[in-house]
Amino acid sequence: MKFTTINPATEEPIAEYEISDRAAVDEKVLRARKAFETWRETDIGERSKLLKKLGKRLLKKKQQLAESITEEMGKPLKESVAETEKCAAICEYFGKHARKLLKDEKIKTEFQKSYISFQPLGIVGSVMPWNFPASQIIRFAAPSLVAGNVQLVKPSSTTPNSGGLLIEQLVADCFPENVFQAVIGNSTTGTALIESKIDAVSLTGSVEAGAKIAQLAMKDLKKVILELGGSDPFIVLEDADMDKCVEGAVRGRFLNCGQSCTAAKRLIVIKEIADAFKEKFIEKTKALKVGDPLEMETDMGPLAREEQRKRLEEQLEASVRQGAKILLGGKRLERRGYFFEPTVVSASNEMTVCREEAFGPVAPIIIAESEEDAVRIANDTEYGLGASVWTNDRNRGEAFARKINSGAVYVNKNVRSDPRMPFGGTKKSGLGRELDRYGLLEMVNIKSVIIN
Repeated sequence: MKFTTINPATEEPIAEYEISDRAAVDEKVLRARKAFETWRETDIGERSKLLKKLGKRLLKKKQQLAESITEEMGKPLKESVAETEKCAAICEYFGKHARKLLKDEKIKTEFQKSYISFQPLGIVGSVMPWNFPASQIIRFAAPSLVAGNVQLVKPSSTTPNSGGLLIEQLVADCFPENVFQAVIGNSTTGTALIESKIDAVSLTGSVEAGAKIAQLAMKDLKKVILELGGSDPFIVLEDADMDKCVEGAVRGRFLNCGQSCTAAKRLIVIKEIADAFKEKFIEKTKALKVGDPLEMETDMGPLAREEQRKRLEEQLEASVRQGAKILLGGKRLERRGYFFEPTVVSASNEMTVCREEAFGPVAPIIIAESEEDAVRIANDTEYGLGASVWTNDRNRGEAFARKINSGAVYVNKNVRSDPRMPFGGTKKSGLGRELDRYGLLEMVNIKSVIIN
């Protein structure tokens, strides 16, 4: 069987791909197992050197990779270029710091010698999404590779080239054969991968996908790392710098056409400044240029898939029935491609666009009566990935951050992943962490060694 990818800006077909069946997956698993036996014994200095080489290779090929990202999922080209540069930065970070991060940890005990050793798990299988097709893969693969694991990656069927085949080729240019393989296909391919003889599973995707993958993996008690959805609050306190927080809110909500797990999905504004915030936010949103994602001046391209657009319309319609008021936009653009207007709505936290993860350019503004009310609203969600709070008082912002139940809180900055900091969520936003030492340690066997 085959599937065809579609350019979301033109609705034209791009390419056709074979769907990998269970036999094809199992064959790649055998290759990976053989590669692991050699790769696990490779000195970490050599692994680090090759990872840095991959970072340089990504920069050299960034235009090719960026254009493929834009063609397959509609992200403005300038954002696709930034994504490939971030991939390179992740490789550089772990290439530089892996030896220190994985160094044996000596422990003082009553025995002659005691230490903790960090050793690779084996084959790490991953199921990756389409919204950041390259960086999501590199974010998990770079620390996993440098730790001595080998990878089998099933990219989204929306982005099999930019999220799979191109990355596979770039890794092959730098690393030994079969330490990184892409497995192209659909959900049945993903199921075959999780049920195969791999040792750990990493997934970035929806809550529903995460629950399904976790259930499959648990049949064999495989290690699972899940980075799932979010409904991140963007909280504006009354003493915030209005111009800076509005600029941050527009970027935080409409970057990647709003298709980001860490997007500012609920704008929670203290009552006394709400009118001023709405006015400035709508003004800034109106200035966004929506159009051809290959043009560098474009701020927002199409949604990645027609089903995404239909789902967003359903969520918006449900919220309007519940009392939401559309302040700007609210409908698809009458042109080819899966375009949707940048949309602003006045809402409450009980409405569908706030309770569910709205994966698109819809910004609900919620009014909070007080700082305490803002904390209550921010935490009243099934998700707990990230949050940002805006205030001119840093001490106040830090105290506020401690009250938010999420994996990350940024004060006067938008939420983003950073290789120097662990990334992940609480509640239905996932299990485990990626990046930094904490993410790296998810990819290893933490072994206690006692010598008497």
